Amino acid sequence: MTGAPGELVLAEHRGPVLLLTFNRPAKLNAWTDELEDRYFALLDAAEDDPDVRAVVVTGAGRGFCAGADLQLLQAAGEVAEADRARRPPRDVPRTQRKPLIGAINGVAAGLGMVEALYCDIRFGSPSARFTTAFAQRGLIAEYGISWLLPRLVGHSRAADLLLSSRMVDAEEAFRVGLLDHLVPTADVVDAAVAYAADLARRCSPASMAVIKSQLSNDADGTYADSVSRAEDLMLQAFRGSDVVEGVASHLDKRPPNFPSLPVRSSDVPV
Repeated sequence: MTGAPGELVLAEHRGPVLLLTFNRPAKLNAWTDELEDRYFALLDAAEDDPDVRAVVVTGAGRGFCAGADLQLLQAAGEVAEADRARRPPRDVPRTQRKPLIGAINGVAAGLGMVEALYCDIRFGSPSARFTTAFAQRGLIAEYGISWLLPRLVGHSRAADLLLSSRMVDAEEAFRVGLLDHLVPTADVVDAAVAYAADLARRCSPASMAVIKSQLSNDADGTYADSVSRAEDLMLQAFRGSDVVEGVASHLDKRPPNFPSLPVRSSDVPV
């Protein structure tokens, strides 16, 4: 048993921030289909919740996520291709419009490392550790990590981490770009939530959603294409109310009052 579905990922609202916690501490939050379903469902609900403007994800206990549950992985070769096709794409977290902040509190291994890399920004405690783990398990670079990792740390360093599966401690992770913020104390969740709350207070949800799409869509294009798309998006932004509010709040020396993102079923463009 892996626990009741609702207990596998805990959800806590901290003002405009939704804190999600992988909750299999005895297994270092090893990944299961049930945990995945709960996590993705909570992310999906957060997308259309006007009270949620940013999401922080962390792990209970000593680990962030130790990767796929190895007991379940033993039966991976027996899973039919049709069963695999019925699962949602593993990169659901990368498709979120709202900022997704990782609070890496311990080991992030294999799939757990991939899930950490799906976050837009990563905070780490001194106990944060990363390992790709795949080569040591007879696996390949899974779920897009061979695309993500070189863009974060460079080609040769990505090759080193993927081929060796060596463990990277928090200081090296920060130095090479796996972590964006290294928190000198164990309060990594509080630091990540404070950062996310600051985004929620000061930044336009629509602007952040568009910027996230730009970062994703422009990753493999040319500079000229990026500039051209930005010009079109800039004209759309000038026609919206957020620019008016952003300028007015700055001139008035007051916090901005940006509207929440429209629900995805809405006809209102983002």
